[in-house]
Amino acid sequence: MRLDKFLKVSRLIKRRTVANEACDAGRVMVNGKPAKASANVKAGDEITILFGQKSVKVKVLDVRETTKKDEAKELFEYLS
Repeated sequence: MRLDKFLKVSRLIKRRTVANEACDAGRVMVNGKPAKASANVKAGDEITILFGQKSVKVKVLDVRETTKKDEAKELFEYLS
């Protein structure tokens, strides 16, 4: 699944266009490397998102095309 779509489906970032812009600005890394919005995401990957002064690091547990709001947190686990 594309990185920008995963960020939207998992609700880590609210909109896909915002996720796309974050990737283009170099604020999203997959496994420690800056990633483009089109990068492929699979279970086991670690995603780091920089939000201003804060950073969020998560591990991908599952990849789904769609999910309900309650189930979105099952797609990843917070590392820091």
